[in-house]
Amino acid sequence: MRPLSASLIIAAVLGLAACETAPATSTATPAVVASADYSQLMDDLRILSADDMQGRDTGSEGGAKARTYIVNRLEAMGIAPSSMGRLQPWEAQGRSPDGPKTFNGTNILGVIPGTRVSDKYIVVTAHYDHVGVRDGHVYNGADDNASGVATMLELAKRLKANPPEHNVLIVALDGEERGLLGAKEFVEAPPVPLSSIAMNINFDMTGRADVDGYLWVTGTYQHPYFRTALDPVQPRGSIRLNFGKDTPQDTGSDNWVMASDHGMFHRAGVPFLYFGVNFHEDYHKPSDDFERISPVAFQSATELSIDSFRRLDSWLSR
Repeated sequence: MRPLSASLIIAAVLGLAACETAPATSTATPAVVASADYSQLMDDLRILSADDMQGRDTGSEGGAKARTYIVNRLEAMGIAPSSMGRLQPWEAQGRSPDGPKTFNGTNILGVIPGTRVSDKYIVVTAHYDHVGVRDGHVYNGADDNASGVATMLELAKRLKANPPEHNVLIVALDGEERGLLGAKEFVEAPPVPLSSIAMNINFDMTGRADVDGYLWVTGTYQHPYFRTALDPVQPRGSIRLNFGKDTPQDTGSDNWVMASDHGMFHRAGVPFLYFGVNFHEDYHKPSDDFERISPVAFQSATELSIDSFRRLDSWLSR
């Protein structure tokens, strides 16, 4: 995730929210799979944020190592590749500490078939890149965004055990830190038509919800009908959903509409919701390490993310 103040396109994008017809409400109760075993969730977080991943910079050896790990996890879960394959390589110019630079990145794609809606997809995203090594310091990016990838993989595991109602594309994006590059590639060359994507759910920084007790949801100002599905979601432990960071009154780094990969879906006219925690003292610092994350808070935020997905999946297309 990155502050909005770094982007020059925010003001224009905030005006893109178009009038949309809300799906009909549903009284269906989504299936909830309880899990008392978070060992894989914590392993994913720990491994992706380890020093040997070298900060997972786009195009780096560490980024390739993280990509191999995620691909192996999807394969082990039996999650099929997308219609265009498992990998979506791309080349694009992005930002770096030394100015504009050409990056070669790779998105990772998987698909889980739905049981009720065969012609619509929910695209679940989380970026696996971070900023690499700077001045000899490894930026491990445990919260940003090993946490979001781990949450997405936990969701994928649950969906394999208890299938979703919509088709789901699981997408680990590259190049977020370099300017939302992987997300831009995805929406410009998607494996399915954009018109078949019901919504994007983006996880970016789900690890440090204990900062203020909230897992923030951005995008209900642009798509207020999503509140119908999410208002009933109950807290998990001391962590609860909170809605905001998306109004015209939210300015600078307090506006998250374009703060992560969901911004590219928004710009393309795809409904989105972003789930993430507030800024904290380790944001974009070498100290964003696995040891700084409270397992209980992270597990609660992951459960809230999965609860929210199940509600949205059950409620959409009714």
